[in-house]
Amino acid sequence: MTTPDAVPLSGPRFQTDPARLYREMRRDHGSVVPVLLDGDIPAWLVLGYRELHQVTGDPVLFSRDSDLWNQWENIPEDWPLLPMIGRKQPSILYTVGERHRQRAAMVSNALEAVDPFEMRGHAERFADELIDALCAEGEADLIAQYAMLLPVRVLARLYGFSDEEGPALVTALNDMIDGRERALAGQAHLAGSMARLVADRRKEPADDVVSRMLADESGFSDEEIVQDLMVMMAAGHQPTADWIGNSLRLMLTDDRFAASLFGGRNSVAEAMNEVLWEDTPTQNVAGRWAARDTRLGGRAVRAGDLLLLGLQGANSDPQVRTHASELTGGNNAHFSFGHGEHRCPFPAQEVAEVIARTGIEVVLDRLPDIDLAVPADSLTRRPSPWLRGLTRLPVRFSPVPAR
Repeated sequence: MTTPDAVPLSGPRFQTDPARLYREMRRDHGSVVPVLLDGDIPAWLVLGYRELHQVTGDPVLFSRDSDLWNQWENIPEDWPLLPMIGRKQPSILYTVGERHRQRAAMVSNALEAVDPFEMRGHAERFADELIDALCAEGEADLIAQYAMLLPVRVLARLYGFSDEEGPALVTALNDMIDGRERALAGQAHLAGSMARLVADRRKEPADDVVSRMLADESGFSDEEIVQDLMVMMAAGHQPTADWIGNSLRLMLTDDRFAASLFGGRNSVAEAMNEVLWEDTPTQNVAGRWAARDTRLGGRAVRAGDLLLLGLQGANSDPQVRTHASELTGGNNAHFSFGHGEHRCPFPAQEVAEVIARTGIEVVLDRLPDIDLAVPADSLTRRPSPWLRGLTRLPVRFSPVPAR
């Protein structure tokens, strides 16, 4: 499958200017691009809106079953992408068919029963605590001191953890996502914490997400529920933190949103939607595997080939975004939450939106004269082709007393 002009899916351009990189890929290769993952492992990156719709809408031809991959014999034990493209993982991500539908229903039902007013109350309380810790200083980094700390605290509370357990879960999850020397320790802490919570709720149910998942009658094991909780925590935390950070960056740097810093609530929602089109936290997703030989976007795709979902590339497909400079308004036909039966469940999207919007509104309410503390063009992103978020968002404001 490897082609001589395959594009390495790494390097600083994903950090500096991915939009131009996707345009160049589309110009040179079309809507389905041959790429190379770490260790020169070949894959296809699907950048076309129509082609991505086709891949995500046909779970039989383009399966979520990673056992189909024709590259496993070339994958070393220490391949850095194994946490993202795993084999034999007993989580919802890799379950297919009727069992997946049952599993998705269990997760959706458990999240749908969350009271939105109660959830917003938790989000406001944790957001206020975080602002209290920095508001007297007159300056802050809204990524490290705020966005990276908020979603996991709210999710932990909804799942059934005590508030005292929240800070350690924040550290563990951020270590795991960071992918450096503490990643495995973070993963172990998270897995151990989830297993203990599931065991506790098996003995003594409560009004929380974990208890509702355990009460489901589809017969999933405790290990499967622990795996799903870890997926839900990771998928719910980092993209939501980046959604907060990317939206605040847009509102602080784009003249179209400047007025919103002085009280316009509608423009918070507009900025959040604009980010999902133009600067989506989840840029690319691994993936789908071809169940048989087929053709896609003019390419010969072989059985077992890996297809990566180019969410940001599809969002900016010129055949769909014919006037790319215009604000997207209320249009939410983006791919930022995926599509098809493996898309992010609607209740999970609502949880992420409540946490992100509350987080942004609390910042604007509590720090009304907030401004960027560095030139906008000096802001940098994490060097990842998968998740797009800021490394720092330094701001200044008039010091105010804690509540």
